[in-house]
Amino acid sequence: MDLRIFTEPQQGASYDTLLKVARTAEELGVFSAFFRSDHYLSMGGVDGLPGPTDAWITLAGLARETSTIRLGTLMTAATFRLPGVTAIQVAQVDAMSGGRVEFGLGAGWYEAEHTAYGIPFPKEKFGRLEEQLAIITGLWRTKLGDTFDFAGEYYTLTDSPALPKPAQERIPVLVGGLGPKRTPALAARFADEFNLPFASVEDTEAQFGRVRTAVERAGRPADELVYSNALVVCVGRDDAEVARRAAVIGREVDELKANGLAGSPDEVVEKIGRYAAVGSERIYLQVLDLDDLDHLELIASRVAPQLA
Repeated sequence: MDLRIFTEPQQGASYDTLLKVARTAEELGVFSAFFRSDHYLSMGGVDGLPGPTDAWITLAGLARETSTIRLGTLMTAATFRLPGVTAIQVAQVDAMSGGRVEFGLGAGWYEAEHTAYGIPFPKEKFGRLEEQLAIITGLWRTKLGDTFDFAGEYYTLTDSPALPKPAQERIPVLVGGLGPKRTPALAARFADEFNLPFASVEDTEAQFGRVRTAVERAGRPADELVYSNALVVCVGRDDAEVARRAAVIGREVDELKANGLAGSPDEVVEKIGRYAAVGSERIYLQVLDLDDLDHLELIASRVAPQLA
């Protein structure tokens, strides 16, 4: 099982805090990637101080201040950016990192942050997401010297030089969500990885099955995609440590055990095994207390070795 760190900086984290987490994850040697959300407004009643950090500005900085860990988003919001601009930004960060970027793109859903920062929140988001994926991947695939054109309902590109190119021949693209029809079809068309955020084992099994079917119908081998989950994590050496970590992030232990990965290292390993049994190959550990670097060390020393 591949373990990755997933952060939610809008809840309150500076760039320096994110850098410490990313460097710690890299130094521990068991986490393959550092990912972050793409939000500009905190959730759940926290103040979010010192304020939001932009996902791709953050990753650009981390690209120069780390050396091996992969970097990405769950998920970049399609409502925040134009597709041509996004293609340029991501390709540049990929070059800055020496080819370590992975690109998750979602439709955008949190209307309040759009209102708070003057960002349009269109009614039809899924169609825009589909066109953005077609444009961004099309720009990256266009051969040097050729141009890229696209005429859609929402976006039009004419004679684009389709530059710059990423450092990687193919940046891995992540698509995710629980939609039963359009989401699997979108993953089949564009994704290198399919991700389910905060889903039960049962819902994961059902949605992975839908995606695998859609991928095969599109003429691709179902195993060509990586199948992954994102789940909140709260591990402790004993019950008291689990309770302390849960209290810091404002959650109840029983709720965390039901809906995420919580408890002793052995309990978390057992729960991860249940996801692995239904096809999950990669877990994004949603770490909510970004000042608790000992939490990462505990996972690296007591959880990861049991999953090797």
